[in-house]
Amino acid sequence: MQPAITLNHNCVKLSLMKQRERAERYATLKVIALDAPLEPGVYLWKDSGNSVIYIGKAKVLRNRLRSYFAGKKDAKTATLLKHAASIETIITTNEYEALLLENILIKQYMPRYNIALKDDKTYPLVRVSAERFPRIFKTRRVIKDGSHYFGPFPNSRAVDTLLTLVEKLYPLRKCQTLRKRKTPCMYYHIGRCCGPCCGRINEVDYETVIRCAIRFFSGDMEALIIDLTVQMHQEAGALHFEKAVDFRDAIVAIESLSPENAVLDFDPESRDYIAWASEGTLTTFTVFSFRDGKMRGRELFRTHSAAPDEESLETFVAAYYTPERPPPAQIFIQKSGQESSAPSHTLLQNWFTKTFSRAPALLAPSEKRHEAVLAMARQNALDDLRRQLKERGAGPALDELAQALGLHSRPVHIEGFDIAQLDGKHPVASLISFRNGVPDKKNYRAFKLRTVVGVVDDFAAVREVVRRRYSRLLQEDAELPDLILIDGGIGQVNAAKGVLDELGISCDLVGLAKREEELYLPHTTEPIRLPQRSDGLKVLQFVRDETHRFATTLNQKLRSKDLAFSRLETVKGVGPKKAATLMKRYRSLVSIAAASVADLRATAALNEHTALAIKAAVSEALSAQNKPPQARGRGDGNAGKSLALLAMEDSAAESTVAETPPSYRDAP
Repeated sequence: MQPAITLNHNCVKLSLMKQRERAERYATLKVIALDAPLEPGVYLWKDSGNSVIYIGKAKVLRNRLRSYFAGKKDAKTATLLKHAASIETIITTNEYEALLLENILIKQYMPRYNIALKDDKTYPLVRVSAERFPRIFKTRRVIKDGSHYFGPFPNSRAVDTLLTLVEKLYPLRKCQTLRKRKTPCMYYHIGRCCGPCCGRINEVDYETVIRCAIRFFSGDMEALIIDLTVQMHQEAGALHFEKAVDFRDAIVAIESLSPENAVLDFDPESRDYIAWASEGTLTTFTVFSFRDGKMRGRELFRTHSAAPDEESLETFVAAYYTPERPPPAQIFIQKSGQESSAPSHTLLQNWFTKTFSRAPALLAPSEKRHEAVLAMARQNALDDLRRQLKERGAGPALDELAQALGLHSRPVHIEGFDIAQLDGKHPVASLISFRNGVPDKKNYRAFKLRTVVGVVDDFAAVREVVRRRYSRLLQEDAELPDLILIDGGIGQVNAAKGVLDELGISCDLVGLAKREEELYLPHTTEPIRLPQRSDGLKVLQFVRDETHRFATTLNQKLRSKDLAFSRLETVKGVGPKKAATLMKRYRSLVSIAAASVADLRATAALNEHTALAIKAAVSEALSAQNKPPQARGRGDGNAGKSLALLAMEDSAAESTVAETPPSYRDAP
């Protein structure tokens, strides 16, 4: 009996191991879903053998993938999650492209949990036949006989509407086989055919007619809609309402079509598209492969290199193309931002010739369709780079910073200071706290400066805020930062250093000057200049920009409040006491403008004339305030931010910290 007990024990142990493994896999998939892109695209579920088991599309990839892990699971979802080991996403430009790419990939991979689509009869096309007098008609089959195709179109009814209007407007040939006739058919007599079978029109004139008809499907939608709108109004003005309705329906149909796409173009030429995104030493390359006019897949490759983009590209291409994976006839390559024209790629051309005895055409995009594919490839590279930076975290950047500045330890806890004032009015200082390269917003602080009111003295302002901050931390026996960052040059740094020495604090200290992005250590004459791609420099820039944003926002609030009092006191019958009463009750000019005359009168004991005058003055002030500024200050929005900083902000957004800083907390 003992062996049976042992066997049963081993089975239970094996079952527990499988449950634990499944739970870990589920948690990993959920993390991938929660970090998926917020763009439209296609997602591929894969099993442990890297085989595709399900393909889906989404308008917003993250929302769709998150839904798999929310609520009660149906049988299909539960089975999918049981067998899935990873998720891959491919970003597209719009939902229509995602629909087409999903269809292409399902037919290519035939996933076990998808409906098997075994032919190309899914979305209609418009075919312009390759004949002497071409026809235009709807089809679902591609014949490689030189015919030209538009689409595919997801809205079959809209295609029928447009073809009906084309038949009414342009008398194109109707018969499937062109035979010589002596007399034209009925279509000629009712104005639906121009009679090429009877010689009633020559090829040159027929070509002019068919070019006009092709405009409906060629993608030049904006100009076409304008023309059709003009014709609709003309017909309506002439009381030809049936014709006007035809034009109206055509406009609606055209607006519902999306003929341009970056995943299917019927160009049989084999070609690859290579794009990349880099941040610091990290680079992600994306390759989109087109064969027989269809996107056949996307590949991502991560590399580490401090070399320029052109050199990194050459290294990647030489590793990517092998005898087992030879190059296609054409390779479209993303242009670097610094290049005014396409590079020659002479070295790559020579390498291809030597390795494969032929060199593919290395091209920059010259048509919109090629630009669209490369843009989509770069977007996928950017998304993967964002994830890579997030996975890596700020550790390597902080280690680089510690080494470059000779710090005592890795600067896990950084505090940054900035001063904001306007001609000595409302001087304030901001204190920003960062932990592991991520904003620690619950520990942001603001200071109303006392010693520099009415004067402009950055050095005195720095001394005041540093003394107030760290004398308080010493009194509370609180944690000191690993690194203090001052927004300024050597003068501000030495001012802060003098205060730290008086307090007996030995924290590391550095200044970041805006103009040249130079770093200053205390009592040094030469600044430290880190490479622009340095991850450590980007961390300090992130801290500096955040201190500037916070300080400027506080200064603007105080100036706005000052402006509010001044504006109210300009109204006859309103003095300092009544202005203070109104601001205490409503807190802003916007609220005063929204208040009723009766409320204003009751709040500050005003007569009706004075209350109306207040509302008029406030409205005038708000109108002037809302005029667009000539230039926006640094730190507005995400303009100019690197991907590394955005990745850090993305990580910060996931932590539950107070978004609004606490009110002023002034140290003694």
